Amino acid sequence: MFDIRDFIDDLARSVAFLSRIHMPQRHFVNFDGRLSRAVRAFPLAGLLIVLPAAAIVSVFSALNVSPLFTAFAAVAVHALITGALHEDGLSDTADGLGGGRTREKALVIMKDSRIGSYGAVALILSFGLRVSALSAVLPLVSPTGAGLLVLAAAALSRTAMVWHWSKLPPARHDGVAASAGEPQASAVTFALISGVVSSAILLLLSGASLPATVLAIAAFAVTVPAFSQIVDGKIGGHTGDTIGATQQLTEIAVFAALALAI
Repeated sequence: MFDIRDFIDDLARSVAFLSRIHMPQRHFVNFDGRLSRAVRAFPLAGLLIVLPAAAIVSVFSALNVSPLFTAFAAVAVHALITGALHEDGLSDTADGLGGGRTREKALVIMKDSRIGSYGAVALILSFGLRVSALSAVLPLVSPTGAGLLVLAAAALSRTAMVWHWSKLPPARHDGVAASAGEPQASAVTFALISGVVSSAILLLLSGASLPATVLAIAAFAVTVPAFSQIVDGKIGGHTGDTIGATQQLTEIAVFAALALAI
C-alpha cells in the first residue's frame, strides 16, 4: 500500500543524497543510510533540486538575457546546488574507464580524488555540450517553456540513475553505492514510470513538439543501456561514480535531442 508519509521521507532522503540541500531531521529517524526504497523518489527529487536553475532560465528568458549566458548561469547554479556531485562522478568514471587497462586498475583510478586528462576532457565536454544545446533551444520556446524543459531533463536524468543502478551489481562492496543498498524492483518500476511520464508531460507543456518529446525520451532510453553495457564490460558493475556519470550523460543526450528536434 502506498503511504504518502513514507514517500515524503523517501523524497527528503533522495534530495539530501543528491544535493547539498539540508532536509529536516525528522525524515531521517531510524534511517540506516540505505536507499533501496527511496530511489523511487529520485525523479521528483530531481525536479525539486533543479527548480532554482529552471526559475533562472524562465526569468532570464523573459528579460531577453543572452541565451548563452542564461544557459551558463543555469548549469552553474545546478552544479552549486548538487555540489558538483554528478560532475565528480563523470570525471572519475572517465579517468577510470579511459586510463584503467584492467578492472582493478580502473577501480583504483576512480577512487583517486585527483583528476586526470580523461576526467578533465569529460568535464569540458559535459559543460560545453549542455550549455550549447540548452542555449540553442531557449530562443525557440517561451520563458515558461524554457524552465519546463530544464525540469524535464532533470527528471529524466535522475530516472536514468535509478535505471543504471538497478541494471548492474556493485563493482565493489565498500563503495557509496554498495552501502546505499540495491534498489527494490518496485521502487525502480515506480521511478521509471513516474520519471518518463512526468518528463513527457513537462516537455509537451513546454511547447516541444511530439517528435521532439519522443526523441528526448528515446535519447534517455538509448543512453542508459549503452553506457551500462560499457561500464559492465570494463569494471563488471556500477559504482557511485558511474551512477553520477549516468545523470550527466543522460542530461547531455536529452538537451542534444531537443536542440536537434525542436
